Amino acid sequence: MDKIFKRLFLTQLSKTEINLLQSYRCATMTSKEVWRPKVLVTNKETPEKGINILRQKCDVIFPENVPATRDEIMKLVPGVDGIMWVGHYALNGEVLDAGAPTLKAISTMSAGMDYVDVAEFKRRNFPLGYTPTVLNEAVADEAVGLMIAAGRRFHEGLLKIENGKWQGGPQWMLGRDIKGSTVGFIGFGGIGQAIARRLKGFDVGQFIYSGRNPKPEAADLGAKFVPQSALLKESDFVFIAVPLTNATRHLINATTLRQMKPTAVLVNVARGEIIDQDALVAALKAGTIFAAGLDVMTPEPLPADSELLKLPNAVIVPHLGSATIRTRDDMSVVAAHNVLAGIEGSPMLSPYP
Repeated sequence: MDKIFKRLFLTQLSKTEINLLQSYRCATMTSKEVWRPKVLVTNKETPEKGINILRQKCDVIFPENVPATRDEIMKLVPGVDGIMWVGHYALNGEVLDAGAPTLKAISTMSAGMDYVDVAEFKRRNFPLGYTPTVLNEAVADEAVGLMIAAGRRFHEGLLKIENGKWQGGPQWMLGRDIKGSTVGFIGFGGIGQAIARRLKGFDVGQFIYSGRNPKPEAADLGAKFVPQSALLKESDFVFIAVPLTNATRHLINATTLRQMKPTAVLVNVARGEIIDQDALVAALKAGTIFAAGLDVMTPEPLPADSELLKLPNAVIVPHLGSATIRTRDDMSVVAAHNVLAGIEGSPMLSPYP
């Protein structure tokens, strides 16, 4: 046993040695000691509200660097009981293998799960949590902001000022009206519905949406279910609010962009890969559509020399949809409760379906 303790500070233990060490720890505890699970939080800048919940019952460890590399995270996985996975690094069977046999639960701190091998988690029947719904309102706020900024040419107007080209006049820098417009939603889940609720006060002409199936909640919002082709053809503003899956990757492409009005504004607050970005750049340059407001893009971080950043009719935000203090606090709290419940063998507060 002394040799194992010595090796602990010199190199990574084998899984057999980790199990032996844990057994030894439990066997040698005094009556006053209580075993505490160990939880890895993959980013040390995670909000304290969630971390403090974990610390009440667990020993919490973090990678040293911010942001940590995936390799750094993987070195800390063996021997932990739970993980709060903060960031969009690949979360897959490799992580589960590295954590076996001590690892009992993982929760992401996100709503999108495109970076998670969900099928592998289901195959192993491994507890997996995530944090949907708590970010809907913040993302919806930003989506409306992008809609207005792109439709009213805020970025282009700023460029005019910076370049000394402020001209003025009755026909200068005219944008798109929201009042009386048709607003389309590709995906009408929690975020899409939150956007629609906010736009009720803008006297929108009609809401339409597309997706796999009609939504019962749509009736209260006066939204009509239509085929995607009809939505693209009729909408003055199009919001993308669907998860990234194999079916939605490049859902918006050269063909679908040509189906839109040349006066239409496209807003994406979902995932960058839902849009064929090269096709979007070409469409914005050619005037195939009027403008785009993007919170997400490909890749992230977006290179400083990206063509998107050279376009006056593209409003670009660096994936800030859920970036409010309260929303990130709430996300960390939900993720923390998910991890604790999974370690205890109880139902998670927000399990991935």
